[in-house]
Amino acid sequence: MPQLVPPLTLSRRALAAIVIGGSAGGIEALRQLIPALPPDLAVPVFVALHLGPDSRGQWSAVFPHSAVAVREAEDKELATPGTVYIAPPDYHLLVDETGCLSLSIDEPVNLSRPAIDVLFESAAWAYGARLLGIVLSGANADGAKGLAAVRRAGGQCWVQAPESAAATAMPRAALGAVPDAQVLSLKQMAAALAACRI
Repeated sequence: MPQLVPPLTLSRRALAAIVIGGSAGGIEALRQLIPALPPDLAVPVFVALHLGPDSRGQWSAVFPHSAVAVREAEDKELATPGTVYIAPPDYHLLVDETGCLSLSIDEPVNLSRPAIDVLFESAAWAYGARLLGIVLSGANADGAKGLAAVRRAGGQCWVQAPESAAATAMPRAALGAVPDAQVLSLKQMAAALAACRI
């Protein structure tokens, strides 16, 4: 099992977007990470969570202490920095090189829609080496192929330490696909995100 290591310093030149994926335990993990995002965050954040089709909610109420806007992604909108876009239940979320978001009702991937792999693969194509991919707690292997795509594109890869995850299958699968990903506790991730001025 890879050792916990200090996170890379995120620089203004290095990062253009962040993608995050999670399933079982993912919302609880995000409750630590999203409030850590600085108010002057200069990149968009895209999130895919495995939620039931009837799980639409008021995300600002789920993350009341966030310094950045948190809301459901809308089809054909242009992503803006300092905003967290969450894939709507029962829709895949994709992003292109212009930052334009797309919602898809294509078949589920890994039995999931939204699928983490779909989001990560599109973001890897769009942002290349300027992307940070983060895989959180979850109970299946979704996100592993997507994180591998982020790595192939030259992006940074973080994985929640499996021993700290409510469900270990997703982070373990991600580490199997990207063995050199940084293995971090939620506290380490939050500290790195809070400190970045990008």
